[in-house]
Amino acid sequence: MDFYFIQTIKWTLFTWGMTAAGAALVFTHKSPPRKFLDMMLGFAGGVMTAASYFSLLRPSIEISEKLGMIAWIPPVIGFLLGGLVLRLIDAVLPHLHLNEKKPEGIKTHWRKTTLLILAITLHNIPEGLAVGVAFGSVEASLSHGIAQSLSGAVALALGIGIQNFPEGLAVSMPLRREGMGMFKSFWYGQLSGLVEPLSAILGFFLVSKALFFLPYALAFAAGAMIYVVVEEVIPESQSEGNSDISTLGFMIGFAVMMLLDVALG
Repeated sequence: MDFYFIQTIKWTLFTWGMTAAGAALVFTHKSPPRKFLDMMLGFAGGVMTAASYFSLLRPSIEISEKLGMIAWIPPVIGFLLGGLVLRLIDAVLPHLHLNEKKPEGIKTHWRKTTLLILAITLHNIPEGLAVGVAFGSVEASLSHGIAQSLSGAVALALGIGIQNFPEGLAVSMPLRREGMGMFKSFWYGQLSGLVEPLSAILGFFLVSKALFFLPYALAFAAGAMIYVVVEEVIPESQSEGNSDISTLGFMIGFAVMMLLDVALG
């Protein structure tokens, strides 16, 4: 089996495992302080924002130049398209963000717990896609004589895995508060992260054999992640008045992801 495909599977299983580890905190019977949760949400937003540039947009610009394209066209088109697609999914798929009472998407009679799970699942799709595209880009670039760093893709997976820990917790704890049992709360919390390996496989195969689309795909994943950060993660982290601590968490998350990418990439 292809080495880079195996790496994609391995590292997205790691990101899913971190989601499961966060969801497992539901077994402690204790809900963490809201300030801690807001700091971790801010941290997740910082990681995703830094990853969008250092691991996705910057390589998109570099590959565009090496392919003889106008350097800014693929990143701009891909970035905006990624946000647009997430907006369209957001408008159609029924889901409910944390601490909100009114569901988004088409009207449905689905239970609140189902809508909460769908919201986090939607959040995780671009993260898995980004990891798959990153590893696929290494294979595609090497086969065409363009050096792309495997360690950069690993840094992206590490960063996303770290920030998945509070996301698993952010799913399982609200489900538990809604009256769901501990095991079921954990089950659905970790299940929300299972979409990442699936979307990573899709991202890998979309770009690993088609170098022309690679800079567009990298920027697409970045745009999708930034949409999630601005539309969901940052507002949620500041919804309880803890803007200072969540902003600090954002900056720490950004710095950690930047460190990972520069040190490993």
